[in-house]
Amino acid sequence: MNRLVQGISSQYIEAANRLRPKGTRRRIVAYVESYQDVAFWRLLLDEFESDTLTFSIMLPSNGRLMRGKKSALSGCLDANNLGKSMIACVDSDYDYLMQGTTLASRAFLDNKYVIQTYTYAIENYQCYSASLNQVCVQCTLNDNRPVDIEAFMEVYSNIVFPLFTWNIHFYRIGRHSDFSMQELNNVISIDSISVREPEKSLRHLESRVSAKLAWMERTYPEMLPEVENLKNELYTLGVESAETYLYVQGHFLFERVISRLMEPVLAFLIHERELEIGRQAVHAQQRQNELSSYRHAQVELAQAIRENTHYRASRQYQRMRDDVARLIAGF
Repeated sequence: MNRLVQGISSQYIEAANRLRPKGTRRRIVAYVESYQDVAFWRLLLDEFESDTLTFSIMLPSNGRLMRGKKSALSGCLDANNLGKSMIACVDSDYDYLMQGTTLASRAFLDNKYVIQTYTYAIENYQCYSASLNQVCVQCTLNDNRPVDIEAFMEVYSNIVFPLFTWNIHFYRIGRHSDFSMQELNNVISIDSISVREPEKSLRHLESRVSAKLAWMERTYPEMLPEVENLKNELYTLGVESAETYLYVQGHFLFERVISRLMEPVLAFLIHERELEIGRQAVHAQQRQNELSSYRHAQVELAQAIRENTHYRASRQYQRMRDDVARLIAGF
């Protein structure tokens, strides 16, 4: 069987496992959302493979090319198909932060055979701020740090956290249109930064966020106590204000925050390295050859982000590992 088809359950896989010869590794099917997710989950699940256990990562299929979380779970949660031989590995999106205030969130949280990212999506892990300096090195082969990217993202996160909390509140009470995710994203995107003055972009961001917060407080004063309480609850869920970027929409984070932050930094580092090559070259041909070799060795930002695995040091990733370990221990 090379892919999971609708209707197959954990019980089916368990029965198939029993038919295997003694000494054969037990097989657990891990159901993921899309092609792009396979490598991420393989890296995690590889840590738990052994002489007696193996995972088969599969994509959703019901006879059509449908991908995504809804497709991945529709044939499992509703039919109660998950179990000791079949698990689902999916992005949390907002379902974790909803904490059962929606039907989707309740089904998601109540099933112990669902392994979730806790961050909004896999893209958030790939943009883990403590790993982005290493991404810069991979892209430019230059280890200088003209901007402290980790510090920038910490300040960014602390600025947007209060507004992010409002957004979570409106989604919990089912009033998405009052303050949609798209509207939040429009406010908390960043301008293309100046490498010499990155704080300017943060000041512009803070101004926009402050204006929107003031509007919220004027328009919905009755919600202020609930929003303040939610801030404390989010903290108990592991959401720290300095890491808010891990919980916003993943595609938005890469396209309208990380790319806009890192592309000027990468351009600066590449220019710096090329000037150094020009200064050290003995003659024009050597300079040309060295520049050609350098440019050939560079990696595009999008590719480096996709291949980034340094997020494994994060608290959220360790929490995922603990969930898998507990699940296996209970089998």
